[in-house]
Amino acid sequence: GENGVDGRAVRVGTRRSQLARIQTDSVVMMLRELYPDLRFEIVAMSTTGDKILDTALSKIGEKSLFTKELENALERNEVDLVVHSLKDLPTSLPPGFTIGAVCKREDPLDAVVFHPKNCGKTLSLLPEKSVIGTSSLRRAAQLKKKFPHLEFRDIRGNLNTRLKKLDEKEDFSAIVLAAAGLKRMRWENRIGQLLGPEDCLYAVGQGALAVEVRAKDQEILNMVSALHDADTVLCCIAERAFMKRLEGGCSVPVAVNTLLKDGQLYLTGAVYSLDGSDSLKETMQTSVTYPHQNEDGPNDDVQHVGITAKNVPGQAQEAAENLGVELASLLLSKGAKHILSVARQLNDA
Repeated sequence: GENGVDGRAVRVGTRRSQLARIQTDSVVMMLRELYPDLRFEIVAMSTTGDKILDTALSKIGEKSLFTKELENALERNEVDLVVHSLKDLPTSLPPGFTIGAVCKREDPLDAVVFHPKNCGKTLSLLPEKSVIGTSSLRRAAQLKKKFPHLEFRDIRGNLNTRLKKLDEKEDFSAIVLAAAGLKRMRWENRIGQLLGPEDCLYAVGQGALAVEVRAKDQEILNMVSALHDADTVLCCIAERAFMKRLEGGCSVPVAVNTLLKDGQLYLTGAVYSLDGSDSLKETMQTSVTYPHQNEDGPNDDVQHVGITAKNVPGQAQEAAENLGVELASLLLSKGAKHILSVARQLNDA
Protein backbone atom coordinates (compact mmCIF):
# COMPACT_ATOMS: atom_id res chain seq x y z
CA GLY A 1 0.00 0.00 0.00
CA GLU A 2 2.86 2.41 0.66
CA ASN A 3 3.44 2.69 -3.09
CA GLY A 4 -0.10 3.83 -3.63
CA VAL A 5 -0.58 1.28 -6.39
CA ASP A 6 -2.71 -1.23 -4.53
CA GLY A 7 -6.13 -2.14 -5.79
CA ARG A 8 -5.08 -2.05 -9.43
CA ALA A 9 -2.83 -4.25 -11.49
CA VAL A 10 0.61 -3.02 -12.43
CA ARG A 11 0.87 -3.56 -16.20
CA VAL A 12 4.24 -4.64 -17.55
CA GLY A 13 5.00 -4.20 -21.27
CA THR A 14 7.27 -6.55 -23.19
CA ARG A 15 8.18 -7.73 -26.68
CA ARG A 16 6.58 -10.99 -27.80
CA SER A 17 9.74 -13.03 -28.39
CA GLN A 18 10.42 -15.96 -26.09
CA LEU A 19 13.58 -14.37 -24.71
CA ALA A 20 11.80 -11.06 -24.04
CA ARG A 21 9.08 -12.96 -22.19
CA ILE A 22 11.61 -14.89 -20.10
CA GLN A 23 13.40 -11.64 -19.22
CA THR A 24 10.14 -9.92 -18.32
CA ASP A 25 8.95 -12.89 -16.26
CA SER A 26 12.19 -12.80 -14.27
CA VAL A 27 11.68 -9.12 -13.45
CA VAL A 28 8.02 -9.64 -12.54
CA MET A 29 9.02 -12.55 -10.30
CA MET A 30 11.41 -10.28 -8.38
CA LEU A 31 8.69 -7.62 -8.08
CA ARG A 32 6.15 -10.17 -6.82
CA GLU A 33 8.60 -11.26 -4.12
CA LEU A 34 9.18 -7.65 -3.06
CA TYR A 35 5.51 -6.68 -3.27
CA PRO A 36 3.38 -9.78 -2.58
CA ASP A 37 0.21 -7.69 -2.25
CA LEU A 38 0.39 -6.23 -5.75
CA ARG A 39 -1.02 -7.73 -8.91
CA PHE A 40 1.18 -7.72 -12.03
CA GLU A 41 -0.12 -8.17 -15.56
CA ILE A 42 2.11 -8.79 -18.57
CA VAL A 43 1.21 -7.07 -21.86
CA ALA A 44 3.10 -8.41 -24.90
CA MET A 45 3.42 -6.54 -28.21
CA SER A 46 5.37 -6.63 -31.47
CA THR A 47 7.95 -3.96 -32.34
CA THR A 48 9.37 -2.65 -35.62
CA GLY A 49 12.53 -4.68 -35.07
CA ASP A 50 10.47 -7.84 -34.71
CA LYS A 51 8.57 -7.15 -37.93
CA ILE A 52 11.33 -6.08 -40.33
CA LEU A 53 13.37 -9.23 -40.66
CA ASP A 54 14.75 -8.92 -44.16
CA THR A 55 16.99 -5.90 -43.48
CA ALA A 56 20.20 -5.64 -41.46
CA LEU A 57 19.59 -3.88 -38.13
CA SER A 58 22.31 -1.37 -38.86
CA LYS A 59 20.61 -0.41 -42.13
CA ILE A 60 17.11 0.28 -40.83
CA GLY A 61 18.45 3.47 -39.30
CA GLU A 62 15.83 3.62 -36.57
CA LYS A 63 17.42 4.10 -33.14
CA SER A 64 14.59 2.60 -31.11
CA LEU A 65 13.83 -0.47 -33.20
CA PHE A 66 12.80 -2.70 -30.34
CA THR A 67 11.51 -0.05 -27.98
CA LYS A 68 9.30 2.46 -29.83
CA GLU A 69 5.97 0.59 -29.66
CA LEU A 70 6.58 -0.22 -26.00
CA GLU A 71 7.34 3.42 -25.23
CA ASN A 72 4.19 4.51 -27.06
CA ALA A 73 2.15 2.20 -24.80
CA LEU A 74 3.95 3.65 -21.76
CA GLU A 75 3.19 7.18 -22.91
CA ARG A 76 -0.49 6.36 -23.47
CA ASN A 77 -0.69 4.89 -19.96
CA GLU A 78 -1.52 1.44 -21.36
CA VAL A 79 1.37 -0.05 -19.38
CA ASP A 80 3.17 1.17 -16.24
CA LEU A 81 6.65 -0.19 -16.89
CA VAL A 82 8.50 -1.89 -19.72
CA VAL A 83 11.30 -4.47 -19.53
CA HIS A 84 14.06 -4.19 -22.16
CA SER A 85 17.51 -5.52 -22.80
CA LEU A 86 19.52 -2.45 -21.79
CA LYS A 87 21.61 -2.67 -24.95
CA ASP A 88 18.45 -2.01 -27.03
CA LEU A 89 17.84 1.33 -25.32
CA PRO A 90 19.33 4.46 -26.94
CA THR A 91 21.61 6.56 -24.73
CA SER A 92 19.13 9.44 -24.98
CA LEU A 93 15.60 8.41 -24.07
CA PRO A 94 12.58 10.35 -25.33
CA PRO A 95 11.52 13.12 -22.92
CA GLY A 96 9.30 11.90 -20.10
CA PHE A 97 10.90 8.47 -19.76
CA THR A 98 13.63 7.11 -17.54
CA ILE A 99 15.30 3.79 -16.74
CA GLY A 100 13.98 3.18 -13.23
CA ALA A 101 15.93 -0.02 -12.64
CA VAL A 102 18.97 -1.83 -14.00
CA CYS A 103 18.96 -5.42 -12.75
CA LYS A 104 22.03 -7.47 -11.86
CA ARG A 105 23.94 -8.19 -15.03
CA GLU A 106 24.09 -11.66 -16.55
CA ASP A 107 27.33 -12.66 -18.35
CA PRO A 108 28.02 -9.73 -20.76
CA LEU A 109 30.30 -11.68 -23.11
CA ASP A 110 29.58 -12.83 -26.65
CA ALA A 111 29.28 -16.54 -27.37
CA VAL A 112 29.82 -18.65 -30.48
CA VAL A 113 27.27 -21.32 -31.33
CA PHE A 114 28.56 -23.82 -33.88
CA HIS A 115 26.72 -25.78 -36.56
CA PRO A 116 26.36 -29.37 -35.24
CA LYS A 117 28.97 -30.56 -37.76
CA ASN A 118 31.53 -28.16 -36.21
CA CYS A 119 30.83 -29.26 -32.65
CA GLY A 120 33.96 -29.11 -30.50
CA LYS A 121 35.73 -26.57 -32.72
CA THR A 122 36.66 -22.95 -31.99
CA LEU A 123 36.68 -20.04 -34.45
CA SER A 124 40.40 -20.37 -35.09
CA LEU A 125 39.96 -24.06 -36.00
CA LEU A 126 37.21 -23.51 -38.58
CA PRO A 127 38.21 -24.11 -42.21
CA GLU A 128 39.17 -21.18 -44.47
CA LYS A 129 36.17 -19.14 -45.76
CA SER A 130 33.76 -20.58 -43.19
CA VAL A 131 30.73 -18.29 -42.90
CA ILE A 132 29.87 -16.80 -39.49
CA GLY A 133 26.45 -15.25 -38.93
CA THR A 134 26.05 -12.05 -36.93
CA SER A 135 23.83 -8.99 -37.27
CA SER A 136 26.26 -6.88 -35.23
CA LEU A 137 28.82 -4.57 -36.88
CA ARG A 138 30.70 -4.53 -33.57
CA ARG A 139 31.14 -8.30 -33.50
CA ALA A 140 31.98 -8.54 -37.19
CA ALA A 141 34.60 -5.75 -37.07
CA GLN A 142 36.48 -7.32 -34.15
CA LEU A 143 36.28 -10.90 -35.35
CA LYS A 144 37.29 -10.09 -38.96
CA LYS A 145 40.49 -8.62 -37.62
CA LYS A 146 41.12 -11.49 -35.22
CA PHE A 147 40.10 -14.31 -37.59
CA PRO A 148 40.89 -13.11 -41.13
CA HIS A 149 40.29 -16.59 -42.58
CA LEU A 150 36.55 -16.37 -41.81
CA GLU A 151 33.70 -14.66 -43.66
CA PHE A 152 30.90 -12.78 -41.93
CA ARG A 153 27.31 -12.56 -43.09
CA ASP A 154 24.16 -10.96 -41.70
CA ILE A 155 21.69 -13.12 -39.82
CA ARG A 156 18.45 -11.69 -38.40
CA GLY A 157 15.54 -12.89 -36.29
CA ASN A 158 15.11 -13.67 -32.62
CA LEU A 159 17.25 -16.28 -30.87
CA ASN A 160 15.01 -19.20 -31.81
CA THR A 161 14.95 -18.15 -35.48
CA ARG A 162 18.72 -17.70 -35.66
CA LEU A 163 19.49 -21.06 -34.06
CA LYS A 164 17.02 -22.71 -36.44
CA LYS A 165 18.71 -21.04 -39.45
CA LEU A 166 22.06 -22.29 -38.17
CA ASP A 167 21.01 -25.87 -37.47
CA GLU A 168 18.68 -26.59 -40.38
CA LYS A 169 20.65 -25.09 -43.24
CA GLU A 170 24.25 -25.29 -44.35
CA ASP A 171 24.59 -21.49 -44.78
CA PHE A 172 26.54 -20.85 -41.57
CA SER A 173 29.39 -22.66 -39.83
CA ALA A 174 28.63 -20.75 -36.63
CA ILE A 175 26.77 -17.72 -35.30
CA VAL A 176 27.73 -15.21 -32.62
CA LEU A 177 25.18 -14.25 -29.97
CA ALA A 178 25.10 -12.66 -26.52
CA ALA A 179 25.88 -15.31 -23.90
CA ALA A 180 23.26 -13.72 -21.62
CA GLY A 181 20.37 -14.54 -23.95
CA LEU A 182 21.48 -18.14 -24.37
CA LYS A 183 21.84 -18.54 -20.60
CA ARG A 184 18.43 -17.02 -19.90
CA MET A 185 16.87 -19.39 -22.45
CA ARG A 186 18.66 -22.25 -20.65
CA TRP A 187 20.65 -23.03 -23.78
CA GLU A 188 24.12 -22.81 -22.23
CA ASN A 189 24.86 -26.23 -23.68
CA ARG A 190 24.90 -24.62 -27.15
CA ILE A 191 27.77 -22.27 -26.23
CA GLY A 192 30.80 -23.66 -28.07
CA GLN A 193 33.14 -20.78 -27.26
CA LEU A 194 32.93 -17.75 -24.98
CA LEU A 195 34.68 -14.71 -26.45
CA GLY A 196 36.73 -12.95 -23.78
CA PRO A 197 37.74 -9.30 -23.99
CA GLU A 198 40.94 -10.26 -25.87
CA ASP A 199 38.75 -11.64 -28.72
CA CYS A 200 35.72 -9.39 -28.64
CA LEU A 201 34.68 -6.47 -26.44
CA TYR A 202 30.94 -6.45 -25.80
CA ALA A 203 28.11 -4.02 -26.51
CA VAL A 204 27.18 -1.16 -24.19
CA GLY A 205 24.75 -2.51 -21.59
CA GLN A 206 25.00 -6.09 -22.88
CA GLY A 207 23.65 -8.69 -20.44
CA ALA A 208 21.75 -6.18 -18.28
CA LEU A 209 17.97 -5.78 -18.10
CA ALA A 210 16.44 -2.31 -17.85
CA VAL A 211 13.03 -1.30 -16.55
CA GLU A 212 11.75 1.80 -18.31
CA VAL A 213 9.07 3.93 -16.65
CA ARG A 214 7.44 7.34 -16.95
CA ALA A 215 9.84 9.77 -15.29
CA LYS A 216 7.02 11.54 -13.43
CA ASP A 217 5.37 8.36 -12.14
CA GLN A 218 6.87 8.53 -8.65
CA GLU A 219 4.97 5.49 -7.32
CA ILE A 220 6.15 3.14 -10.03
CA LEU A 221 9.65 4.66 -10.00
CA ASN A 222 9.96 4.04 -6.25
CA MET A 223 8.60 0.53 -6.65
CA VAL A 224 11.02 -0.61 -9.38
CA SER A 225 14.07 1.15 -7.92
CA ALA A 226 14.40 -1.73 -5.44
CA LEU A 227 15.57 -3.83 -8.40
CA HIS A 228 18.70 -1.74 -9.04
CA ASP A 229 22.01 -3.59 -8.75
CA ALA A 230 24.52 -0.90 -7.75
CA ASP A 231 27.57 -2.43 -9.47
CA THR A 232 25.67 -3.00 -12.71
CA VAL A 233 24.28 0.55 -12.57
CA LEU A 234 27.75 2.09 -12.29
CA CYS A 235 29.24 -0.08 -15.06
CA CYS A 236 26.34 0.67 -17.40
CA ILE A 237 26.33 4.43 -16.68
CA ALA A 238 30.03 4.53 -17.65
CA GLU A 239 29.38 2.48 -20.82
CA ARG A 240 26.34 4.52 -21.87
CA ALA A 241 28.16 7.82 -21.24
CA PHE A 242 31.05 6.56 -23.39
CA MET A 243 28.66 5.64 -26.22
CA LYS A 244 26.71 8.88 -25.93
CA ARG A 245 29.82 11.07 -26.12
CA LEU A 246 30.92 9.15 -29.22
CA GLU A 247 27.43 9.46 -30.70
CA GLY A 248 27.60 5.76 -31.40
CA GLY A 249 24.66 3.47 -32.10
CA CYS A 250 23.69 0.39 -34.06
CA SER A 251 25.27 1.73 -37.24
CA VAL A 252 28.86 2.00 -35.99
CA PRO A 253 31.16 -0.51 -34.25
CA VAL A 254 31.63 0.68 -30.64
CA ALA A 255 32.58 -1.80 -27.91
CA VAL A 256 33.35 -1.85 -24.19
CA ASN A 257 34.53 -3.92 -21.26
CA THR A 258 33.99 -2.86 -17.64
CA LEU A 259 35.27 -4.14 -14.34
CA LEU A 260 34.39 -2.96 -10.84
CA LYS A 261 36.91 -4.12 -8.28
CA ASP A 262 37.83 -2.83 -4.81
CA GLY A 263 35.93 0.40 -5.36
CA GLN A 264 37.68 1.10 -8.67
CA LEU A 265 35.73 1.15 -11.92
CA TYR A 266 37.78 0.19 -15.00
CA LEU A 267 36.38 0.98 -18.43
CA THR A 268 37.91 -0.21 -21.69
CA GLY A 269 36.35 1.30 -24.80
CA ALA A 270 37.06 0.89 -28.48
CA VAL A 271 35.90 2.00 -31.91
CA TYR A 272 36.47 0.06 -35.13
CA SER A 273 36.29 0.49 -38.87
CA LEU A 274 33.77 -1.90 -40.48
CA ASP A 275 36.45 -4.38 -41.50
CA GLY A 276 38.29 -4.03 -38.19
CA SER A 277 41.52 -2.91 -39.86
CA ASP A 278 41.41 0.48 -38.17
CA SER A 279 40.74 0.71 -34.45
CA LEU A 280 41.34 2.70 -31.29
CA LYS A 281 41.20 1.22 -27.82
CA GLU A 282 41.97 2.69 -24.39
CA THR A 283 41.34 1.91 -20.73
CA MET A 284 40.71 4.36 -17.89
CA GLN A 285 39.70 3.97 -14.27
CA THR A 286 38.10 5.99 -11.47
CA SER A 287 37.17 5.52 -7.84
CA VAL A 288 33.46 4.98 -7.19
CA THR A 289 33.66 4.64 -3.40
CA TYR A 290 31.29 7.25 -1.99
CA PRO A 291 28.99 7.20 1.01
CA HIS A 292 25.27 7.30 0.39
CA GLN A 293 23.87 10.70 1.21
CA ASN A 294 20.19 11.35 1.51
CA GLU A 295 19.76 13.57 -1.47
CA ASP A 296 16.24 14.74 -0.84
CA GLY A 297 14.92 17.77 -2.55
CA PRO A 298 14.87 18.91 -6.14
CA ASN A 299 17.80 16.78 -7.28
CA ASP A 300 16.31 13.43 -6.33
CA ASP A 301 15.34 12.84 -9.95
CA VAL A 302 18.76 13.32 -11.46
CA GLN A 303 19.24 11.09 -14.51
CA HIS A 304 22.61 9.81 -15.61
CA VAL A 305 22.45 8.85 -19.31
CA GLY A 306 18.78 8.03 -18.89
CA ILE A 307 19.12 6.10 -15.63
CA THR A 308 17.47 7.21 -12.36
CA ALA A 309 19.06 5.35 -9.44
CA LYS A 310 18.15 6.98 -6.15
CA ASN A 311 19.61 4.16 -4.08
CA VAL A 312 23.09 4.39 -5.62
CA PRO A 313 25.32 7.21 -4.29
CA GLY A 314 24.98 10.23 -6.61
CA GLN A 315 28.70 11.00 -6.53
CA ALA A 316 29.51 7.45 -7.62
CA GLN A 317 27.10 7.78 -10.55
CA GLU A 318 28.70 11.09 -11.49
CA ALA A 319 32.18 9.56 -11.35
CA ALA A 320 31.04 6.68 -13.58
CA GLU A 321 29.47 9.06 -16.10
CA ASN A 322 32.59 11.26 -16.15
CA LEU A 323 34.74 8.19 -16.73
CA GLY A 324 32.73 7.28 -19.84
CA VAL A 325 32.84 10.84 -21.17
CA GLU A 326 36.58 11.19 -20.56
CA LEU A 327 37.42 7.88 -22.19
CA ALA A 328 35.35 8.83 -25.25
CA SER A 329 37.01 12.25 -25.38
CA LEU A 330 40.41 10.56 -25.30
CA LEU A 331 39.48 8.35 -28.27
CA LEU A 332 38.02 11.34 -30.12
CA SER A 333 41.27 13.24 -29.60
CA LYS A 334 43.08 10.31 -31.24
CA GLY A 335 40.87 10.24 -34.33
CA ALA A 336 37.81 8.19 -33.37
CA LYS A 337 35.47 10.61 -35.13
CA HIS A 338 37.05 9.83 -38.49
CA ILE A 339 36.88 6.05 -37.98
CA LEU A 340 33.22 6.27 -36.96
CA SER A 341 32.12 8.62 -39.72
CA VAL A 342 33.74 6.43 -42.38
CA ALA A 343 32.07 3.39 -40.82
CA ARG A 344 28.73 5.21 -40.83
CA GLN A 345 29.07 6.26 -44.48
CA LEU A 346 30.09 2.77 -45.62
CA ASN A 347 27.24 1.24 -43.67
CA ASP A 348 24.71 3.70 -45.12
CA ALA A 349 26.02 2.97 -48.60
